[in-house]
Amino acid sequence: MVGAVLAIVGVVIVVRSLMRKFEENLRTGEMSPATRRVVAGLGVVGGVATGVVAAVSGLFVLLAAVQFDPGRAKGMDETLRSFAATPAGPVLLIAAAMGLLLFGLYSFCEARWRKAPEHGASAEQPAEAPGPEAHPSAP
Repeated sequence: MVGAVLAIVGVVIVVRSLMRKFEENLRTGEMSPATRRVVAGLGVVGGVATGVVAAVSGLFVLLAAVQFDPGRAKGMDETLRSFAATPAGPVLLIAAAMGLLLFGLYSFCEARWRKAPEHGASAEQPAEAPGPEAHPSAP
């Protein structure tokens, strides 16, 4: 079950990254056009790389569960090592490493431009103007 959830989460991260959903949470109006393009590129490429690594890790866990072999379950480090064992290993490993690095850079950008609720405003209830019952002595 955990492997399936991790694989699905990885696919969702990839899809949301390609759709650039992360931009909804950024204050893009405060960025120059060039900065906006760089942050978008970092978010897309980094998000896709992170999602792929998560999905592959989930598939390894799922495979281990189906084959009743807990030794086949792999964490992120073993997943990246298994990339290196394929014929395109060095290229896959470099692509994954660069993608995860770009995701780290995007995370710094998100920390800088992430939308936050207004100071003092409640995210749960909108502020209401007091009605006449709030001031019973009013004429």
